[in-house]
Amino acid sequence: MSFAVVILAAGQGSRMKSRTHKVLHPIADKPMLMHLLDTVEAMGSARNVVVVGQSREQVEGALADRDVAIAVQEEQKGTGHAVLMARDALADYSGPIVVLYGDVPFVGRKTLETMVARLGERDAPGVVVLASSPEDPKAYGRVILGEGDRIAKMVEYKDANEAERACRLCNSGMMAVESASLWGWLDRVGNDNAAGEYYLPDVVMLAQKDGRTPVAVEADPVETTGINSRIELAEAEAQFQQLAREDAMAAGVTLRDPASVFFSHDTKLAPDVIVEPNVVFGPGVSVGAGSRIRAFSHLEGASVGEGCEVGPYARLRPGAVMETGSKVGNFVEMKKATLGEGAKANHLTYLGDATVGAGANIGAGTITCNYDGFGKYKTEIGEGAFIGSNSSLVAPVTIGKGAIVGAGSVITKNVDEDSLGVARGDQRGLAGWAAKFREKMKKE
Repeated sequence: MSFAVVILAAGQGSRMKSRTHKVLHPIADKPMLMHLLDTVEAMGSARNVVVVGQSREQVEGALADRDVAIAVQEEQKGTGHAVLMARDALADYSGPIVVLYGDVPFVGRKTLETMVARLGERDAPGVVVLASSPEDPKAYGRVILGEGDRIAKMVEYKDANEAERACRLCNSGMMAVESASLWGWLDRVGNDNAAGEYYLPDVVMLAQKDGRTPVAVEADPVETTGINSRIELAEAEAQFQQLAREDAMAAGVTLRDPASVFFSHDTKLAPDVIVEPNVVFGPGVSVGAGSRIRAFSHLEGASVGEGCEVGPYARLRPGAVMETGSKVGNFVEMKKATLGEGAKANHLTYLGDATVGAGANIGAGTITCNYDGFGKYKTEIGEGAFIGSNSSLVAPVTIGKGAIVGAGSVITKNVDEDSLGVARGDQRGLAGWAAKFREKMKKE
């Protein structure tokens, strides 16, 4: 199924009250524009054109590594005018063109496939409009159907009569159009309206005048949700999270308190994972079957193997890898570190730029001192090693297989296999000193 995409992203987004371009605000840790692009690229779109305007440098920067053509709308003269700006980028393209909006990120693959397929059917409608029936149709433009899916009329809310306003089928603004006709219809769109703008929906009526029979495809209202304010952004985030939670549970994941668990756009949880309340998954997290993520943990850029346990109150940062059966407990932080199979760091520990061998035990309060203010250095802990509580391992340093580090040590040199490494001052006892000290302080 070959088609090109034009994504409109030229608006100011003033209601967001932000220095960040509206379409770059994230939902589930991914900018809403990228949600759209990922969808159409996964479908194999032939061309992708993004129309930019206000704050164009931000959008262009975000798209620097994407196979996307940029079209510029210097003056915002309406959606019809915006699509016209993509004509040069699609001058040698002759297939279907799908027009989408950068602030409407949730339109789905099946819906887009249906639109393109309907455009190519024998009755050659010329235009396929994406519509939906939200619970509250508000002041959206209405799509009035005639026979079947054919559009009899499209009317703006302010121009609609009572009967037309009673219709709940609303125009999303998105559509699929034959490229052979699109540019000619857009050239004929006028701006004789209150705003003096060129509106894309006018091509529907022009298609009718040319003897075509434009049609509508209806989608779930979630797919046509537009985002113009921080409130709507939060609502869209809530929609995504609800669907993500439902998908996870349907796939065999247990969420003890679903409403308190937050997913990123790419979170991957295997069956029989248990997630306790108040867990946040940032980007790039995968969790293997049978693992348990305990309450108040935060994971980002981390790979958790099968049968592992994380938390409560643990933090896994980018580059954290937990191999099968390993465990991190409360107030443990990992960054760019690997915890080997069956290894444990149960409490109050920082593992950064480190490799911990299988079966090793990291005592409470252990720190890998990986940064000297200028560079990062590696700590290697061998299989079966035991690191006593309150130890500081000053990198670069290697603790050998089966070695033991005495509690309270500051280790600055390598510790050989199966040996004991202790680095702390000798303990002294001064008999009676404490009693004399107290007596002195009372007199003062």
